[in-house]
Amino acid sequence: MNAKTVLLLLGVAAMAAADSFEFGGYGAPRRYSSDSSESFESYESDEAKYNFDWAVRHGPSGNNYGHQEARDNDNTQGSYHVYLPDGRRQTVTYFVDGGSGYIADVKYSGEASFDSGSYESRSFESGSFEFGSDSHEFPRYSPPRPRYYN
Repeated sequence: MNAKTVLLLLGVAAMAAADSFEFGGYGAPRRYSSDSSESFESYESDEAKYNFDWAVRHGPSGNNYGHQEARDNDNTQGSYHVYLPDGRRQTVTYFVDGGSGYIADVKYSGEASFDSGSYESRSFESGSFEFGSDSHEFPRYSPPRPRYYN
């Protein structure tokens, strides 16, 4: 038997095997009941339980934000906060209780200030920016001096 015949037989066997496989499509697994009517069982987790908390406070860049959340089955609650460009702190407290959906309470603390024009002009042209009570300076850049060679 030569190599061409072997490859031809392997190809025919692969096609026969592929033809006998019934592809059910992509998606979540489904469970069928033993009676004739099909009933699908939900694969959503009804015993989910977790708790997390994280925060970022990076002085040089002025980044200050965080998030915490806890879930016990269908009850989820949490909050996140961020300092806005105008200097205020935005805090969102939320909960999800089963079918009630996402319910959020948004609060702002601090005073909004745009004392020297827009946030962009104040932060980039002046070389400084503020988040909450913290004030930061951008590093100054000066181009390199030209070098001339003989």
